[in-house]
Amino acid sequence: MKSKLSIITVNYNNLEGLKKTIKSVRNQTFKAFEFLVIDGNSDDGSADYIKENEVYFDYWISEPDKGVYQAMNKGIEKATGEYLLFLNSGDHFYNDKVLEKNQEYINDSDIIYFDLEVVEGKKTFVKKYPDVLSFSYFVEDTLPHPATFIKKTAFLKTNLYKEDFKIVSDWKFFIDAICKYNLSYKRVAKTLSTFYIGGMSSNPENRSVKFNEKSEVFNGAYSLFNQGVDDIISYRKTINNLRASRIIKLFIKLGVLNKF
Repeated sequence: MKSKLSIITVNYNNLEGLKKTIKSVRNQTFKAFEFLVIDGNSDDGSADYIKENEVYFDYWISEPDKGVYQAMNKGIEKATGEYLLFLNSGDHFYNDKVLEKNQEYINDSDIIYFDLEVVEGKKTFVKKYPDVLSFSYFVEDTLPHPATFIKKTAFLKTNLYKEDFKIVSDWKFFIDAICKYNLSYKRVAKTLSTFYIGGMSSNPENRSVKFNEKSEVFNGAYSLFNQGVDDIISYRKTINNLRASRIIKLFIKLGVLNKF
């Protein structure tokens, strides 16, 4: 029987993170999903651990690849579910019942995104995402792949992940899907997964790579919009600063200003 959901875990030399992710998936009280593990020929014991636990996977492979995005594309190719979720090694579900409580929302739209618990050192917070997405939103932010279900057919309407990018191919997919191909989407205001800051995209050494890859996207398909990117960032910062102002909050409370 075809599964409605496919959970895909990509791993490379992150045995402890892989164990955490697999445990989280196995512990879900909702079981109507398939589980795929794509390993990049790890040499830290990950491949042996996957083989020892292969009974829990519907598909797994351990072989060399060109990076995380080629591995994610391999997962897309092998997945049979209607909706795909990338819960990569180290990430885990928010709790053991989160799929059971939220699987009813996973329908209709091409992209369904939840909120994400973020752990940064000793600091933990829930990142909430907007109900309405736009080009200006994607200028500075993206959607969380550990908390976003993507309809498999969405990759037929757009493209697979760009494999020669190292950092922002998932961001590129989302901005293309929403702003270029006009795919349907919805937000579910509930926390689905937990993400630990410290991966490639959050490494300060990779900032220049991230900037160059984003610039390639902006200067390509979005060149007509690119002229206003700096203005968008400036206006957003101004609005956010105004919203945070105690005087503005007081004026709104007194009814002198409308909430914005």
